[in-house]
Amino acid sequence: MKKWVFGLVILLILGYGVTQYKRKVDNEKRPEVNYQVQDETPQNNELSIQITKEQIYKGDLLLINKDHPVPPGNVESEAVNLYQHRELVNGFGLLDNTIRLSSRLLQKFSTMIRAADKDRVSHFLINSGYRDDQEQRQLYRQMGADYAMPAGYSEHNLGLSVDIGSTQGAMEHAAEGKWLKDYAWKYGFILRYPKDKAAITGIQYEPWHFRYVGLPHSAIMHQKNYVLEEYLDFVKEQKSITTTIDHQVYKIFYYPVSRNTTIHVPAHGRYEISGNNMDGVIVTVYSDKRSDVPAEGNE
Repeated sequence: MKKWVFGLVILLILGYGVTQYKRKVDNEKRPEVNYQVQDETPQNNELSIQITKEQIYKGDLLLINKDHPVPPGNVESEAVNLYQHRELVNGFGLLDNTIRLSSRLLQKFSTMIRAADKDRVSHFLINSGYRDDQEQRQLYRQMGADYAMPAGYSEHNLGLSVDIGSTQGAMEHAAEGKWLKDYAWKYGFILRYPKDKAAITGIQYEPWHFRYVGLPHSAIMHQKNYVLEEYLDFVKEQKSITTTIDHQVYKIFYYPVSRNTTIHVPAHGRYEISGNNMDGVIVTVYSDKRSDVPAEGNE
């Protein structure tokens, strides 16, 4: 009787041991799953702000192409004639007396040109800046659909693009064109119509046409070889991106906007909001935390 009871106890112990072992093996095979629940309640360091549908059509990241025209009321109104204000022309030339830029875009451009000068690249020329509808219609008739957009569908009508030339030759071969292709992204500019992206942009290669989108967007586009169409799709798909550029941490968020939408932004610190001219807004937060490891753009 005692031997029978002892044997039963042994069997129970063995069975328990086998069960625990199987559980351990199953747990080791099961992948670790991390759940991140987004808290819709603003934290102490956040503010809730209302985004209206009109915000979709304002900002530096607006997509302007054959399918997405310049939004009504968003035409650059502060562009100044640089020929008439020669005190603003420093370190570059003007193709003619019609060149106009906004003071904001001129400041961004001048910062970039000064950096190029430090690399002994200094023969820059502005061929075109802001254009009104009448100027765009005339250009479209002259150049055709492969090299120009109809009035209201050109980034030049928006006031965020500049056609940059060189007094030393064609931009594709000049030192100025090569420098911009390599370094313009550091100053928030992108080559808008690259040679290998014509099927996406709908415009043939234009080594002179640069568009301002700002950091960190220009850095990510440069790293991933994205044009604006691809980048906006990427941000929409990812919904949130964190990237570090020159020790500065940036956080980028996409929010769809179909009507008034509440979003959270830092109560203190810098952030920017830009629409995409399609269906939502992109919020760029400049984080207070600075990375110890420099990077050109790591998502």
